[in-house]
Amino acid sequence: MGSRNPNGSLPQLSQPSKYGITKPISLAGPSEADVQRNTELEKFLIESGLYESKEEAAKREEVLGRITEMVEEAKAVIFTFGSYRLWVHGPGADIDTLCVGPSYVNREEDFFIILHDILAEMEEVTELQPVPDAHVPVMKFKFQGISIDLLYASISLLVVPDDLDISCVSVLHNVDEQSVRSLNGCRVADQILKLVPNIEHFRTALRCLKFWAKRRGVYSNVTGFLGGVNWALLVARICQLYPNAIPSMLLSRFFRVYTQWRWPNPVMLCSIEEDELGFPVWDPRKNPRDRFHHMPIITPAYPCMNSSYNVSVSTLRVIMEQFQCGNGICEEIELNKAQWNTLFERYLFFEAYKNYLQVDIVSADADDLLAWKGWTESRLRLLTLKIERDTNGMLQCHPYPNEYVDKSKLFPHCSFFMGLQRKEGVSGQEGQQFDIRGTVDEFRQEISMYMYWKPGMDIYVSHVRRRQLPAFVFPDGYRRPRTLRHPNQHTEKACEDVTRSQSGSAERRIKRKHDDEAVDEKLSKPRDCSTSNFGGTSHISIGQEAKLEYLRTGDVDSNSDRLLDREKRYEEITIQQARTDGQGSLTTCGLTSLHVDNLSIVRNVGSQEQ
Repeated sequence: MGSRNPNGSLPQLSQPSKYGITKPISLAGPSEADVQRNTELEKFLIESGLYESKEEAAKREEVLGRITEMVEEAKAVIFTFGSYRLWVHGPGADIDTLCVGPSYVNREEDFFIILHDILAEMEEVTELQPVPDAHVPVMKFKFQGISIDLLYASISLLVVPDDLDISCVSVLHNVDEQSVRSLNGCRVADQILKLVPNIEHFRTALRCLKFWAKRRGVYSNVTGFLGGVNWALLVARICQLYPNAIPSMLLSRFFRVYTQWRWPNPVMLCSIEEDELGFPVWDPRKNPRDRFHHMPIITPAYPCMNSSYNVSVSTLRVIMEQFQCGNGICEEIELNKAQWNTLFERYLFFEAYKNYLQVDIVSADADDLLAWKGWTESRLRLLTLKIERDTNGMLQCHPYPNEYVDKSKLFPHCSFFMGLQRKEGVSGQEGQQFDIRGTVDEFRQEISMYMYWKPGMDIYVSHVRRRQLPAFVFPDGYRRPRTLRHPNQHTEKACEDVTRSQSGSAERRIKRKHDDEAVDEKLSKPRDCSTSNFGGTSHISIGQEAKLEYLRTGDVDSNSDRLLDREKRYEEITIQQARTDGQGSLTTCGLTSLHVDNLSIVRNVGSQEQ
């Protein structure tokens, strides 16, 4: 079993340890109360429909068999990874699959052209979407209604054996980096299962955390939060630290540990090993880029990488706030003051902020929307990073990973939203503003570089106040009256109490004092930031005409929810021509001039026309 050396460096392990790189925090097993809570938890999971039926499981097996038959003609082999390989998938979940082919079958032509065309001709295949330019190239489609994410890796063998040991390092010899990344999905899943003390307890705890993360809006790698492999690694580390704990205990310890974790210290299941193959591994001592990762969660298979490089300052803040919330509720559950359903209540995103960005994506037909949405969604996190950059971190963003559709509109479209608020401790002055129009315009320019862009593919970004949110974002299709807004007041109040205080009640502290488990020194609690005044945002279209929506920033008081009348808040500026050699400036409502580059014609439009 490994432990830290006196100098703080990590030792090299001769063989994988079920306890990871440090000693366990506790070897204690469950008490009677823990067993009872675990029974209640498993009952809750079943009632919540987190397990697929036998019929759906059989259908998945049938679909995998069909795909295996298809690739056998090319002397290739199919592997699974992700939630299906870890056996924590639920109803309707996709199947992450990897096609491993011989050296003479390439990705560009044989996979993305020949195989793509074969799939396109099959009646069983729908929603076929190739993504060849992704960090990990993938072909997405549905086969008999089952969602499939299919990767491809070409290895240096003329014949791929059916019993290929994909966890062996030799499989990486003479392969390109895209194949290495594709292979690592399977290799990481296998390593995780080898490194946890109890696989069944790990699976149940991971199933719980994935469900919790989706309900709380922090499950999405592409948006800048955490995806499936990230959650699996975090849960696996807790299993190592508490090897004899049952799922209900692991869930509580998960929040207890990670609310105190001192990021950017990395989470690792084993030591980072280098190999003569020479692939780069995560090492902030050697790689300057690795030093800027905010929440490193390191994969256990060579080459070890940071699986959570998408996390930003803003999304880390949101994740930590949710960890604090979960920790507080788990404490209440242990004191028999709350039930498991309280922990898993849905996060009320559209009641959490006073100001939002709405990103509308439209296209000419449904197939175009599928590709256009995938491209745009994969780059939404860049908008978060750009806003952080251009406001020096003063304006914080909370991108919400769920997409919304206005069913009253007949054309193909979808919408995403971001919550906006001023960083805590930054007081706003009357008339002060965050002008992020240039930021959004830069984002629009990057989106417009889509290689497969077609006429009709457009994107619109606009600012909306909370009371102006469209009805289609609410579950019932309409906004609840103010007095009825919080059906889960218990959860949100618990979260608010946790984020505003360093410690719980005296009863909780007494309980913790008798707990023989110790974790590292606590982090400062995440801040409950108040909403602030902010400036204009762009309402843009990829085309000749773009619209800039300008907002007076004194309209929102940081300490109240007071909003001015609509007529006083908005003035829309329509840019009819986006190219000129000069620069212009614009003064609106007596506020500070806003520089508008490359505009030749600007006209004011009244609020009624908007």
